[in-house]
Amino acid sequence: MVAAYGLVGLRPAPQYAARVAAPPYDVIKPGSPLERLLAAEPLSLYHVVLGPDPKGALDRLVAAGGLVRDDEPAFYVYEQRWNGGERVGVLFAGEVTPYEARQIVRHEKTFDDKVEGRIRLKLAIGHHIGPVFLLARTPLLPALREAMHGEPLYAFRTDLGGLNDLHGIDNRVWRVPETSAAGRAIQRALAAGPLYIADGHHRYHAALRANFARFVGYATEQARPTAYNRVVRGTVPFREARRDLALEPTDAFRTPPKHAFCLYAEGRAWMLRARHVPDDPVGRLDCSILERELYPALGLRHEMIKDPRHFDYYPEAALDEMRAVVDAGRYDLAIALHPVSLDELFAVADAGLDDPNVVMPEKSTFFSPKILSGLFLQRVR
Repeated sequence: MVAAYGLVGLRPAPQYAARVAAPPYDVIKPGSPLERLLAAEPLSLYHVVLGPDPKGALDRLVAAGGLVRDDEPAFYVYEQRWNGGERVGVLFAGEVTPYEARQIVRHEKTFDDKVEGRIRLKLAIGHHIGPVFLLARTPLLPALREAMHGEPLYAFRTDLGGLNDLHGIDNRVWRVPETSAAGRAIQRALAAGPLYIADGHHRYHAALRANFARFVGYATEQARPTAYNRVVRGTVPFREARRDLALEPTDAFRTPPKHAFCLYAEGRAWMLRARHVPDDPVGRLDCSILERELYPALGLRHEMIKDPRHFDYYPEAALDEMRAVVDAGRYDLAIALHPVSLDELFAVADAGLDDPNVVMPEKSTFFSPKILSGLFLQRVR
């Protein structure tokens, strides 16, 4: 049973919500056009999350009226609409429980440095910021739909200059007091869990490691992973490694079929198919096959995957950007993968309930669009 409560803390004043809310920190690349855009907005949560003085930035945001305090526990039903898609979920305060309790279920490894960074930020500002993106396998949407009546608290379109998958999305948020009939219905629906972490493993692990009582969660039934692609520079140049690879020329750099990889270098694209697909839930993942069958030929080792000299990561929609990075010589090779399926994600997560060593490799999944940060800042308790 997942213990879920209304949020208390800080939220944007309605007239400033579009200016305060920002993409999650981990998709804002240092020095990128997106970072420059966010840095130019004085009310953006960017200054709290990635600025040099988080506490000072938060205090200034409150003083300017961008954030207001709300101490009445409430759930926040969050609808996103974009061309060809819609997703409805709910922001809530969840009880932090160990993975062994089987209430919050993980599927991915975490990096210690990122976890420690999240802890430092939470302690510095006294609030949780970005929500942990969670998948519900029990009915949740009916309770959320019942709460979507009347005027929403927030209604705005995200303007990020076309620089992020959250650009152009219509966002609506309804505030639902915990003690209301709709609030109690949402609480019961969330309690039916467990909830599976889709994105935000570092945020949840930080709350767990720091012994916080609660975390900010976003739960939905409506999500699927997209491919998480990468550009690499090996210690062995691709032009040398490719001599020993069974490459099939292809007409375009694109998302490949299952158990195959589309490679781009030197203005050309190839398909590389898996030689062996094992039966175990982790070993059969394409990112695992890639690490076994291609990385050794490039002289790449597992410990390099978070080293920006050797790896960078891009969502499925950024194939053109990946080509440009390789053409500019910043990396040697671009690699497109097939998306992980929800069945694969749940299979790994469920296997990990009995064996905590069973987790997906880092950078296995990417959920798009992301969830805006800053729609609520839960007070640390």
